[in-house]
Amino acid sequence: MSLALSPVERQDLVARLGGWGAALLGAQQGRFAPWLSVALGAGVLWYFSLAEEPAWQPLWLVPPLAAAAFWLARRWLLPGWGLGLLAAFLLGAGLAGWHAARQPAPLFLPFGAVIVEGLVVQVQPLAEGQRITLRDARLGDGPPLPRTLRIRLRNNDPVRPQPGDRLRLRALLREPGAPVVPGGYDFQRAAYFSGLGGSGFALGPAELLATGPPGIARLRTRLNREVAAAIPGPAGAVAAALITGTQSGIPPAEIAAMRDAGLSHLLAVSGLHMSIVMGLVFFVLRLAVALVPFVALRLPGKAVAALGALAAGTFYMLLTGSQVPMQRCLGMAVLVTLALLSGRRAVSLRSLAMAAAGVLVLAPAELLGPSFQMSFAAVLVLIAGHDALRPWLARIRQQASWWRPALLFVLGLVLTSLLAGAATAPPGLHHFGRLQSFGILANAVAVPLTSLLVMPAALIAMLALPLGLAEWPLRVMGWGVEGILLVAREVSSWPGAAPALVPLPGWGLALVGLGLCWLCLWRGLLRAAGVPLILLGLSAGLISPPPDLLVSEDARIVALRTGQGVYLHRLPGARAFVQDNMLRAMGATEALPLPARGSLAGGALVCEPGACRFRPHPDGAEVVLLRGPPVPRGQRSAPVDASAHCAALVVALEPMRPRCATGEAIDRFSMWRNGAQAAWLHGAAPRLASDRAIRGDRPWVPAEPLPGRAETLPLANVDDAGR
Repeated sequence: MSLALSPVERQDLVARLGGWGAALLGAQQGRFAPWLSVALGAGVLWYFSLAEEPAWQPLWLVPPLAAAAFWLARRWLLPGWGLGLLAAFLLGAGLAGWHAARQPAPLFLPFGAVIVEGLVVQVQPLAEGQRITLRDARLGDGPPLPRTLRIRLRNNDPVRPQPGDRLRLRALLREPGAPVVPGGYDFQRAAYFSGLGGSGFALGPAELLATGPPGIARLRTRLNREVAAAIPGPAGAVAAALITGTQSGIPPAEIAAMRDAGLSHLLAVSGLHMSIVMGLVFFVLRLAVALVPFVALRLPGKAVAALGALAAGTFYMLLTGSQVPMQRCLGMAVLVTLALLSGRRAVSLRSLAMAAAGVLVLAPAELLGPSFQMSFAAVLVLIAGHDALRPWLARIRQQASWWRPALLFVLGLVLTSLLAGAATAPPGLHHFGRLQSFGILANAVAVPLTSLLVMPAALIAMLALPLGLAEWPLRVMGWGVEGILLVAREVSSWPGAAPALVPLPGWGLALVGLGLCWLCLWRGLLRAAGVPLILLGLSAGLISPPPDLLVSEDARIVALRTGQGVYLHRLPGARAFVQDNMLRAMGATEALPLPARGSLAGGALVCEPGACRFRPHPDGAEVVLLRGPPVPRGQRSAPVDASAHCAALVVALEPMRPRCATGEAIDRFSMWRNGAQAAWLHGAAPRLASDRAIRGDRPWVPAEPLPGRAETLPLANVDDAGR
C-alpha cells in the first residue's frame, strides 16, 4: 500500500493546516503585546547572568529594531512581533547596564571604629532598639559619602531620631556581605542597586545636631510609635508593618510562624493591602456621592470615587516606602482608573504587562528579588484563572438560590489561595527552600480577617489620627492581628506544615516563569505547551543537585551532605545566619555535629582527631577535611600540613602549607580570595565552584584582594564588626 498523497490530497492537507494555524493565531488576538514585557524581563535577566559587563551597549540597536518591527507588523504580524521581542530584549539588557553604570561605586569602609555624621532618612523600630539610615554621611572629617549607611542604635539610646534629623555617633561599619553560598542571594548586588554602602552598630549614644522639617517619612515614624503604644507586643509590630511597611520590629518567631503557615504575604505590604484600601475608599466615596442628590445629579459618582481611591492608593504607597508590589499595584490602579473613566475593562493581562514593564524600566534589579517574582506571578495567575473560570462562575451567579452568594464567596477564597499559592511556590522554593503545606487553610481564615477587620480598622485609624481618636480603631486592628497570629502559630505547629526542600536552581525558576507566562498569556490549545516547561523547571533539582560540600566565606563552617543529614564542622564565632543559609542550600533545617572519632552515614564519613574522610557517593571523589586546633581570635592562622592526608580534594579552614602534589585543595586563602566554596563529588574528580567564579567581574563584586599586603591578610575568627 502506498502512503504517498496525491496532489489533491496534499493541497487539502495544506489548506486544513493553514486554516487550523489561522484559527489558532486568530484566537490570540490581544495576547501578543504582553510578551514584549516578558522579552524585556528576559533581557534584564540575560544582563545579570553575564560573567562580565557586555562589550557593547544594546540600547543603540533598540530604535531601529523597534521602527522596523512596527513597520513589519503592519503587513506580517509574526515577523514583526518577533523583531519587536528582540528590540524589547535588547532594551531590557541595555537599561539594566545603564542603571548599573550610573550607580556610585561601592564604599571601602574603615576597619575600626569611626565617627559618623549624617542626615536621617529612615527610622526602623526593632524588637530591641531601632535602626537608622543615614544619607550624605561623613566619616570623621571626610567628604559626604555617595551611598547610605544603615546603623543600629544602642537599646538604651535616649535619642529618638526622626527622618530629617542630623546625627553624630561613633560606630563600627562594614560593607555589604557576599553571598553565603556560591550562587545564593547576592546581598552586594542588592545593596549596589539600592544605594546602600554599608551597615553597622553604634558604640555609644547618638548626638542630635539638628531637627528636620515635617514630611511623610516623619509621619511614618510617628505612626510606628502610635501603633506600638496602642497595640503592645508582636501584634503591634505586625500592625505597623501593615500600615507603614516597616517589618523590622516583628520578632523572628512570629516571622517564622507566618512563613511556615503561608501567610508571609500579609506581612509584606502588597497589592492585597492596597486593593483593600482603595476598594474601601472607592465604596465610601461612591456611597457618599449617591447619598447627596445635589452632588449625584451633577458629578459622575464612579469617576469621583475612582480618582479618590487612586489618590488614597498613591498616599499609601508613599507611606509604606514605595515597595515593588505597591509600585506594581499602583501602576495597575492607574490603568484601572483610566479604564473605568473610559468605560473599558478594568483588569487585564495587558495592564499587568504594562505595570511590569514600568517597574523593570525604573528598577531592573528588582526582577531578581522574591518580591517582584511572587507579586507578579500571583497576579498573572489570578487574572488568567479568572478569565478561564468566568463562564462557569457566570452560570453560578445566574442561579436564584439563596446559598449561591455564599458559595461564590467560599469558592473565591479557596481558588484565590490555591492559584496564588501555586504561582508563588516556585519562587518561594528558589529563595527560601520551603513549601507551605497548609497555606490554603491558613489563608482561608487570615485573608477575610485582614480584609473585613484589620485593614478597615487601619484606614479608620488613619482618618482619626489628626483628631487624636486613633487609639480605639488601632485596638480593634490589634484584635484582628492577634487572630492572624493565632492562626499562624496554630497552622505552623502542625506536622509537615513547612517541609524543607532543596532550593530550586535559578535556571529551573526561569523555565517555570517562562512556562507560566506561556500558560497564562496564550489562549486555547497553544497554552498547553507551557505545562512541559513548568514540569521541566520544577525537576531542575534532579538535573542540578545541590552541592555535597559547602565552605562559608568567613572560613568558619564546613557543611557535608549525606543521605542521613548534613554534618557541620564549625569554628568558634560562626554566625547562625550563615549556618541557616548553608543548611537551606542543602535542603535541611538541622545540622549534625562532627564527632572527634567514628564512622558515620553508613561509612561515607570517617573521622579521627586530625581529619575526616568524606565520600558521599560510592564511585565519587573523596574529600579530606583537616581539623586543626582553633586559632585564638584576632591572631593570624598558622599553616597546616596536608601532605599526610592527600585525596581528590583536601579542605582546611587555615592556610595549607605544603599542599598535595595532586588533587584539588580549598584552604583559608581560597575563601579570602574567592569567597564561599562548593563542591560536587559525583565523579572521580570533584567539581568546584566559588562565589567569585559564579558572579564574575561585575561592578558590585569586590576586586580580588592582592597578596603581600599586611592589612588584607586574613585573621583568624575576626568578628563581624571588624571584617
